[in-house]
Formats: sequence, C-alpha cells, structure tokens
Amino acid sequence: MRTLPKPPKIVDLHAEALIGDADDYDPDELLAVSLDHFREYLDAAIYWEYAEIKFIHGKGKGILRDSIYNELRDYKAAGTISSYYPAYHNEDIVIVHIGV
Repeated sequence: MRTLPKPPKIVDLHAEALIGDADDYDPDELLAVSLDHFREYLDAAIYWEYAEIKFIHGKGKGILRDSIYNELRDYKAAGTISSYYPAYHNEDIVIVHIGV
C-alpha cells in the first residue's frame, strides 16, 4: 500500500525554496518543478484528508499563479477539492479547501 508523507499546511512554491540553484534552470523548467511540487503536496493533503492547504505562489509575472489556478480548476471539476481563493491578507497565497 502506498502512503504519502504528510505535507506542510503552507507550501512555498517559489523555485528557490524547492531546488538548490535556480539559476541552473530555464523558466519553463522552474515552472515544471513548482507545478510538480504543487500536485504532490495537494494530492498528499487530499490523501491525509486535510481541511485546507495554502500555497504561496508569489507575485512575479503571474505565470505560476495562473498555472496553479488552472490546475485547481481541474481538481475542482474532478470533485477532489471543494473551493479555492486568494488569501484575504495576501493575494500571493491561494487557500485550497479540500473537504466538501
């Protein structure tokens, strides 16, 4: 049986927080790394039946934010999360509600 490790309640998706030397990667590779971590942690939060999880996507050009929101639309359409929205105090964070 496969078990996923419990993810943190707040996940920083900045490439610098996920890999050692971000300068060695091109922007598409950095985005792919961040999205892979996003999916891994969200899937683990669903597995562990978290009520919610927060992802820090930051400001930048909005490419990571837009990609995260596209992924979240798919998760919501599949019924695996109930809702998601920007944090009221910080729009650089998205709050994902898992329980229906």
